[in-house]
Amino acid sequence: MIFKINGCTVDTEAYELRRDGVHLPVEPQVFDLLVFLLENPGKLVTKQEITDRIWDGRIVSDSAVSTRIKAVRQAIGDDGSRQNVIQTVRRRGFRLVADVSADETPVAAADPAEPVLPLPQPSAGCDGRPIVAVVPFVNNADDPQQDYFADGITDDIISALSRHRWLGVLARNSMFAYKGQTPTGSQLRQDLGAVYAVTGSVRRGVSHIRIRVHLMDTETGTQVWSESYDREPADLFAVQDEIVDTISARIEPEVGAAERKKVLRRPRANLKAWDCYHLGINHFFRFTAADNLEAQRLLAHSRQLDPQFGEAHAWWAYAVVLGMVYWDTEPSDELLDEALAAVRLALEIDMENAVFHALLARINLARREYSAAIISNENAIGLNPGFAAAYCGLGDSLAYEGRYDEAIENFKKAAALSHNDPQRWAFLSYGALAYIFQGNYEAALDWAEKASVIPNCQYWTTAHRCVALACLERREEARQMAQRLLSDKPEFSCAFARRKLFFLKNPEQLDRYVESLLSAGVPEM
Repeated sequence: MIFKINGCTVDTEAYELRRDGVHLPVEPQVFDLLVFLLENPGKLVTKQEITDRIWDGRIVSDSAVSTRIKAVRQAIGDDGSRQNVIQTVRRRGFRLVADVSADETPVAAADPAEPVLPLPQPSAGCDGRPIVAVVPFVNNADDPQQDYFADGITDDIISALSRHRWLGVLARNSMFAYKGQTPTGSQLRQDLGAVYAVTGSVRRGVSHIRIRVHLMDTETGTQVWSESYDREPADLFAVQDEIVDTISARIEPEVGAAERKKVLRRPRANLKAWDCYHLGINHFFRFTAADNLEAQRLLAHSRQLDPQFGEAHAWWAYAVVLGMVYWDTEPSDELLDEALAAVRLALEIDMENAVFHALLARINLARREYSAAIISNENAIGLNPGFAAAYCGLGDSLAYEGRYDEAIENFKKAAALSHNDPQRWAFLSYGALAYIFQGNYEAALDWAEKASVIPNCQYWTTAHRCVALACLERREEARQMAQRLLSDKPEFSCAFARRKLFFLKNPEQLDRYVESLLSAGVPEM
């Protein structure tokens, strides 16, 4: 079929868009969406109809749909202000309003000598989110009857990764077409637009289960991460759940790290919202005062570039609060109100995003809204049971309420899930603080020392070691640790600690902590 609209010709058989005789390359899903609208001129097309047609019913965010529409508009010479071709019907969908002609006469192919506008290979979905393909795991057992177990592991990993809403995870039906095959990365990239592929194998015996899993970058063909898991199948379903949660928790930060590396290699001119976001997150995870301010700046710019980009709103709010607790952002009610509004906006965009609920909990805690913080973290865990940061946040919130045993169980869960999480040092450090409040100073020292060997850990870890040693009456070691703390953070003092620990609920917790610092030799002012 040949469609003509707004000076453009769309040839569905040749899969080609042309304007004034010049071939205009567009991404496949953008072309498919354009054709879908052309097939329904004047009709209101809902967002659900678009996701059913373009994404095969896979759950995607409203911002993903909006970004595709924006790309279609750009391809055919329209924009969101004029809307001369595609009209947005608020909260309902979109309507093609321009005149369209259609016939079945093929258009002559482009002259090979004609200039063709270059189209860079996409590294992600149109909204910037990396697409992940989970290839059906191979059953390596001698018994083919065990295929169901490998299939179940695959299903569960797809479901678990889908809970990380910033990832685009291909649906089961798309992936099980590859069962029994060994597709290459380039094949998955070409067929499905996958940026990353998860592959693996399962061997289940009478007394032993071994699962191997690999994460590959389909563009380069390189292996990003791999791991093996060995378990005894005492409770098969419990083992399956535990392994799946662990695999999901390991894969998500690896994809995040890989995406940040790619963004760092791109030119800095004309950055898009997704690029600004990942550059901001890259600075965020460096955990320095200067990097925190740069993260706030880049995330704020990402918010401006795309007001429907929930991740930019939520992480900007968290960067602001972390700046208050660790570095140079001065705590204020006005700024906390703005941070709260930003996370609420993110949740309006995507209420099912576990990260947004967990970051809301962080804002709640900074605002001394302890019950709300507990509820928000519980909501995050309910949406994504493999989300390590939510367990840490819940442990933190419970510790400030004096519910230490519950808090520590959640910190242990966070630590178990977070072996390659860039915030792992914080999970251990916050756990150490909970042990200090509980009075278990040996455990506090152990957790703080484990945090201290992680390269990006912060000065609070040293402060916790200082307090634990002082409480254990290991005075000389406490004094030496205080000197190390002052070397790392020269402006640190007991007054500084009181100012930065503004979010603690119980004055006795704060007093005990500061008194221990003072006894170790930390100056009062």
